[in-house]
Amino acid sequence: MGESERELVYSESVKAGKRIYYFDVKQSRNGDRYISITESKKINEGTLDNPRFVFEKHKLFLYKEDYEKFVDALTKALDIAKGDAPAVAPADEEAPAAVEAAAPAVESAEETPEKKSFLDKVKDIF
Repeated sequence: MGESERELVYSESVKAGKRIYYFDVKQSRNGDRYISITESKKINEGTLDNPRFVFEKHKLFLYKEDYEKFVDALTKALDIAKGDAPAVAPADEEAPAAVEAAAPAVESAEETPEKKSFLDKVKDIF
């Protein structure tokens, strides 16, 4: 499918050092919306004296049937990465109990008005 066959509905970019992440919501010809996430990384393929910069790109396509599973997994991974949830549930506890223990921290964070995250914006679109 060519670029002209997709309609851009929403786009947001995040600059992170030498990388830029593009979050695009597109609509296919049949009307289905999907998310395209692109990582673009600036790389010097030349030398220090004669630099030649190129951009290495990696794309991820996320389709509507996978949105909920993707957001759930990403949310869990972010909670663990930020230290808001344990990486592995203790042997005497089940995983759902560990997730519930992290819930109060999330609720108190929601009380403070903050800028909407990309995932919240995407949820509003769909």
